[in-house]
Amino acid sequence: MKKILYSPGEPSGIGPDLIIQLCSLPFWEKIKIPIVCIADKKLIEDRALLLKQKIKVCAIDNLDSINSNKTGTIQVKEISKCRNTKPGKLYKSNAAYVLKNLDFGIDQSLNSKTALVTGPISKENIISLKSNFSGHTEYIQQRTGSKDVLMLLGSKKLKVAIATTHVPLKKVPKLITERLIINKVTILHNELVSKFKIQEPRIKLLGLNPHAGEGGKIGTEEKNVLEPAVIKLRENNINVSMPTSADTAFTSKILQETDAYLGMYHDQVLPVIKALSFGSSINITLGVPIIRTSVDHGVALDIAGSGKADVASFQEALRAAKKII
Repeated sequence: MKKILYSPGEPSGIGPDLIIQLCSLPFWEKIKIPIVCIADKKLIEDRALLLKQKIKVCAIDNLDSINSNKTGTIQVKEISKCRNTKPGKLYKSNAAYVLKNLDFGIDQSLNSKTALVTGPISKENIISLKSNFSGHTEYIQQRTGSKDVLMLLGSKKLKVAIATTHVPLKKVPKLITERLIINKVTILHNELVSKFKIQEPRIKLLGLNPHAGEGGKIGTEEKNVLEPAVIKLRENNINVSMPTSADTAFTSKILQETDAYLGMYHDQVLPVIKALSFGSSINITLGVPIIRTSVDHGVALDIAGSGKADVASFQEALRAAKKII
């Protein structure tokens, strides 16, 4: 049976709120694929009480015996107990709980009939337990033993991927190598074909420097690294542009001619998609042997437990997971 597992992430944030609010909406049954929440049953019950949502929480033992979604009912798979279920404040004692749930979701999603949707996590909290943790994307790569990975954020308006993810800006130039660009663009091309059914993807490669280096006058990475990578990629019939200046890459005309962008660093492309599509875009992990989508926002401690969480991105993440699976 095809199914979606939902790992709500940080229990003090809005991850639990999202599924509690969503299960009472018409969408819950209309999506027509069973959704199982990986969580402490008491956490979901406590949060529902705080949100004044009358729901039924059913603990399940076997993922093969789950039922179709029913309005007002959440199926929960308990892997670990949440030490503190109160929203709005981070508790280091919950870090292990978050990782155990995530590990279970990743491992189960190695089954081709299971997709994983993740809620927002607090890197700060998990780093207190696992010092080398840098985010969902890198952690999934490690857990699945994947050679490489690519983080993509997508919406109806555009898709953007990142060559480097959660690293300090001063380290980015040394990380941008010909091999890295070839690997990332190849993953992006292949996954646009396999997951998004785009037969001949058009990829726009952004330059690292202002004006894409202006022929080496204000940076040499484009001439020495990016352009040679593009030549080799084109030899493999991958339709990727020469390095393009980021300040003009997102004009309406270029948007219409582009299926996906590859930016060089986190804040080069994410502000663009969040300005155009925040709340309706999703995060997808590419290059790994699982289907994983996620919301486009953070833990939102300030509104956790208030009923103000917006479920739009969560809905899109679920739709994408179902479509891909």
